[in-house]
Amino acid sequence: MSFNLQEILRRDLNEIVPYEAPRVGDGVIKLDANENPFEFPEDTIKETCERLKSFTRYPDPMSAELIAALSEYTGVPKEGIMAGNGSDELILNILLVFGNGGHIIIPAPTFSMYRIHSLIAGAKPVEVSRGSKFEVDVSAVVEACKSYQARAVIVCSPNNPTANSTSVRDVQFLLEQSGALIIIDEAYIEFGGESCLKLLNRYPNLVILRTFSKAFGLAGLRVGYLLGNPEVVKEIHRVKQPFNLNIFSQLAARTVLSNYGEFKLMVDKILAMRDNLIEEMSVIKNVTVFPSEANFILFRTQLKGREVFEGLLKKGVLIRNVHAPGIEDCLRVTVGRDNENKLFLDSLQAVLNGDG
Repeated sequence: MSFNLQEILRRDLNEIVPYEAPRVGDGVIKLDANENPFEFPEDTIKETCERLKSFTRYPDPMSAELIAALSEYTGVPKEGIMAGNGSDELILNILLVFGNGGHIIIPAPTFSMYRIHSLIAGAKPVEVSRGSKFEVDVSAVVEACKSYQARAVIVCSPNNPTANSTSVRDVQFLLEQSGALIIIDEAYIEFGGESCLKLLNRYPNLVILRTFSKAFGLAGLRVGYLLGNPEVVKEIHRVKQPFNLNIFSQLAARTVLSNYGEFKLMVDKILAMRDNLIEEMSVIKNVTVFPSEANFILFRTQLKGREVFEGLLKKGVLIRNVHAPGIEDCLRVTVGRDNENKLFLDSLQAVLNGDG
């Protein structure tokens, strides 16, 4: 018998387009991925390397020392914490356990990987439109949960790419009225919004996702963690890869937590630069800037988003074109360092003036 690739493929994955990040050369500033723009503190790198003993053994499969540090940092019992290879792995693991064969409610527009991970896990994503100010329509979400007998709801707060947060009161409404697992992705919580951490002890159907990739500058090492009811976390462990988080990443994350004050100063600087960047963008003619509680800004101009994106890239500035239903022709720019923000502003003004 001859091998036929098409006969063994999962047909439900046909609509997924493999994720590809743009590759740029030297001389292009990256303001597209919501990363911390500052160099990682040299002393923290040195401390991490000095604590590293060997690469020859497998890492701790349970990330026990990191979990203990996260427990102290968050106040959540160790049994209610799980570390992962970035939040993406944790999202997929949650959906593999709770989503397969069922419906997942996703207030959109939001982070595109929620829908993709749902499909990979064999779940059925259902998008519920956000309101005119990108707020979660909690009544519509609850109605969708009942109509579809949904297994879970995923809410990003502050939301990517719209940069607005969902109130704790609205999350509490979802927890009490939906009958589903409520997953709150707090990837950008260090920059704004109100954490749902205070609800964790009261609601067993709450899971909170966090990451070291944004405020803490570990995007290249892929460290995320989730907080939840110990019984829920225990079930998610059934599908976790045994050595999912490498030795260096575990150690680096622990070192970051022990040097939290230094990263808090970085966050304060980013917030100040964000507010200044919003102010500068707001005075540019034909630019609409949306409020931000994150380390990025959503905006649109009178031109097509693709046209602005390509014009900026020609000038050495990479941002993200997030054009989608509800955010047509919108773009997202990460807050960079002062010189990067200035180059972005000058380049944006030039593109809008026809010098693209």
